[in-house]
Amino acid sequence: MLEIEESERQCRSLKRRLDNARLGAFKPLADFDYDWPQELDRALLEELFTLAFLQGATNLILVGPNGLGKTMLAKNLLHQAVLRGHTARFTLASDMLHDLAAQDGSTQLARRLRRYTGPQVLCIDEVGYLSYDARYADLLFEVITRRYQQRATVLTTNKPFGEWNQVFRNAACVVTLVDRLVHRSGDPLPWPAIVTA
Repeated sequence: MLEIEESERQCRSLKRRLDNARLGAFKPLADFDYDWPQELDRALLEELFTLAFLQGATNLILVGPNGLGKTMLAKNLLHQAVLRGHTARFTLASDMLHDLAAQDGSTQLARRLRRYTGPQVLCIDEVGYLSYDARYADLLFEVITRRYQQRATVLTTNKPFGEWNQVFRNAACVVTLVDRLVHRSGDPLPWPAIVTA
């Protein structure tokens, strides 16, 4: 009887974590075409799916042009994290920033920030597809700073960091934001790139 109760509790916990992750529908990794792009480092990708980057609160940045499967890879990573007992959340950059900007007052903003700073792994998808003002840059900076060296962040972008000043125009925090994201990173990888930081 205790085993049945424990099994049901674990099932409810998994369902709750999957719901909170907000992954939506996604193509499984089994359907990924490893021949496109040819530059993808399959060994590195397999290493990422061990989820060792979560233990060191290492950030993961998937960089490359549209249509290469960055979002699919990110969703599969988050799905594996949830299956292995971690908390996760997937969000489009625009959805997260609009959500945070819509909060009235510092108390509501602080409460809403916990939605994005609390999970053990957060994926911010499609940074760089839209341009934002300094307020939105400050909000992204706040999320990244609160997660810095405490929880892993997966970020997908189609823009190299050198072009982020075009994404976040007139934002003073862009250099520091990029620095927090890529702290402890090695040499830049060729495009498309998987950068662990």
